[in-house]
Amino acid sequence: MKINYLDDLFLMELRDVYDAEHRLSGILPKMALAASTPELRYAFEQHAVETQGQIDRLEEVFRQINHNPKRKTCPAMKGLVEESEEMIEKPGHQAARDAGLIAAAQKAEHYEIASYGTLVTWARELGHERAAELLHQTLEQEKATDEKLTRLAEYFLNLEAARV
Repeated sequence: MKINYLDDLFLMELRDVYDAEHRLSGILPKMALAASTPELRYAFEQHAVETQGQIDRLEEVFRQINHNPKRKTCPAMKGLVEESEEMIEKPGHQAARDAGLIAAAQKAEHYEIASYGTLVTWARELGHERAAELLHQTLEQEKATDEKLTRLAEYFLNLEAARV
C-alpha cells in the first residue's frame, strides 16, 4: 500500500491494529488457562471479551470511513503473541509464571495503547469524529486493562513470585 496522505497511513494502521486484535483474541484464552490464580484467569477472560468488542468497534470504524474491514499483518503483535506462547509453555513455579504472563500481556497492552493513541489523533486530524470517539473508547479500555494487570502484579503476584 502506497502512503501519500494521512488517510493512507490511517487506513494502514487501522488494518494493522485490526490484525493485532484478532491475534490477541486467539492468545488470551490460552493465557487464561495457563494462569494459576483465579484473579489473573478472570482478568484474561474479561479482556478476551473486551477484545471481541474492540474488534466489533474497529469494524464500525471501517464503516465510518467507508472501507471494508481488512487485516494487514501486524508483525509486532505476531511477535508479542509468540512471546506469550513461550511463557505459557515454560515450566516453573506458578507465581513466577503468572508474573511472566502479566509481563507478556502488558507488552501487548502498551503496543495497543500506542496504536490507539495515534489512531485517535489521526482520526481527529482527518475529521473522522465518530471514528475518533470509537477509537478513544478502546484506548480507555486498554489503559484500564493495563492498570488492572499492574495492580495484580504489584500487590499480589510479584510479591509471591519474589518469595519463591
